[in-house]
Amino acid sequence: MRVPDPSLLLLIPAYNEERRIEPVLRDYAAFFRENYSGKFQILVVLNGCTDDTLGVVQKVAAEFPAVRALEFKAPIGKGGAIIEGLKLAALGDLVGYADADGATPPRAFLELIRNMSDADCVIGSRWLPGAVLHQEQTRLRQFLSRVFHFIVEVLFWMHIKDTQCPCKLMRRQAVERIHPALRLTDLSFDVNLLVALKRAGFKVVEVPIEWTDKIGSKVTASLFRSSLAMFLSVVRLRLVYSPFYKWLRPLRPLEGWIYKKLRAPQPLPGPKGANAK
Repeated sequence: MRVPDPSLLLLIPAYNEERRIEPVLRDYAAFFRENYSGKFQILVVLNGCTDDTLGVVQKVAAEFPAVRALEFKAPIGKGGAIIEGLKLAALGDLVGYADADGATPPRAFLELIRNMSDADCVIGSRWLPGAVLHQEQTRLRQFLSRVFHFIVEVLFWMHIKDTQCPCKLMRRQAVERIHPALRLTDLSFDVNLLVALKRAGFKVVEVPIEWTDKIGSKVTASLFRSSLAMFLSVVRLRLVYSPFYKWLRPLRPLEGWIYKKLRAPQPLPGPKGANAK
């Protein structure tokens, strides 16, 4: 008798995705219903949407009960949306996330699950041999991506080729352990997540992914502003894990002003008296 697959909670952060999210949800829900023996849930975390993304999600949920929505009226950032979704990690043995634009097809996400046997976290990579890229990023985005990768490697020395691929899967126990350390709510959230996992001693495995760059990316529309915010956030994260961070508290108002000018979501405050571990 075949042992059922572990239960799965898939998070999809969404900001004004009414035009793109319906086929993505249908593809994921139908695929996992047919190809996955374990219980699965798809939770769309709406981040300050001003369009009818919620209505679209509810429409799909009426046909696929595994789909549900968690709405936040105020903008909390993509990272903030994932952090909120991860609070519900108890709903799955495995917890992961993917983008609302369908850049990663459901069969590719299933491959992450198949690679979980010897890992606490499996992440997709567009920069490993064997990755299938149906549509690559523009050369400018590729260049900035490699610059960001170099900065992250210098600061944290994690030896991960693609920290930013929006396709990651973790065991529930790992999520629950590191959740208090997740503070970055912008697009650098992935670095925060991986640093927290590594520092907690969890095994992270990187595998080639199937991926398509989608037209209409919100990152491309504000590329330089997003890049500056991400740089600021990873430098901030490095300082959090240094003995000098406590001396920088008087600069917090300046930090907030910079994030506001960049129109980027500010990092979450840590619990009172908490230390970075």
